[in-house]
Amino acid sequence: MEFQNLLFEVQDGVGIISLNRPKALNALNSTLLNEMGALLDDIAKDEQIKVVVITGAGEKAFAAGADIAEMQSLNAMDGRAFSANGMKHISKLETIPQPTIAAVNGFALGGGCEVVMACDIRIASTKAKFGQPEVNLGVTPGFGGTQRLPRLVGPAIAKELLFTGDVIGAERAYQIGLVNQVVEPEELMNKALEMAKKIAAKGQLAVKMCKQGVNEGMNMDLSRGLQYETELFGLSFSTEDQKEGMAAFLEKRQAEFKGR
Repeated sequence: MEFQNLLFEVQDGVGIISLNRPKALNALNSTLLNEMGALLDDIAKDEQIKVVVITGAGEKAFAAGADIAEMQSLNAMDGRAFSANGMKHISKLETIPQPTIAAVNGFALGGGCEVVMACDIRIASTKAKFGQPEVNLGVTPGFGGTQRLPRLVGPAIAKELLFTGDVIGAERAYQIGLVNQVVEPEELMNKALEMAKKIAAKGQLAVKMCKQGVNEGMNMDLSRGLQYETELFGLSFSTEDQKEGMAAFLEKRQAEFKGR
């Protein structure tokens, strides 16, 4: 596929997406969001891609937010459509079967922070900045901020960040549970790719079912969630990967998973 606002490559089973509007600090306009959604649809069907890493082109920003120039003149109906379109495409980071890792290299504000939160794992540069500053513009978050942020950091801290519009650094983001790790800028992509390749070496059907179990279970009560886990566990025993993984363990050798 040809993209105006994205870069994409595959390394050893890891798909690497770069948001590519560096002059606009990778602001999320409709074109970028549509391209990202189309790419994620293709990735979801590609069994050769085992993990996805998403980052921002340039050194300043992951994504500084949704494109204010595009949003400024929207009316209520247009605003709802813009939100729904962004929500649909960003949510694919959460729903595609492959694990997704955000490598946050700079500003991740507003829509950018919402992209980060839709990923399964978040690794931040020490220079990264996070926030949902939409109240400074007289609007609410529109791509999942009021829903994913409290699920990640708890409602009290989420409300503080949403109500004040404060921007926080990487260490504070780590302290509140918004990101998994903080590394030096020059180590960011290496760390993200190291983790991605580690995950890619595991039994891929089991990894996908773990993602499914967590995502679906978060919307269930504990009793239903535990039953759902039992079903996934049983299903995993229908795979060739389970037979290979357990045989390799007993034979004290490295497993050779086939994703079947």
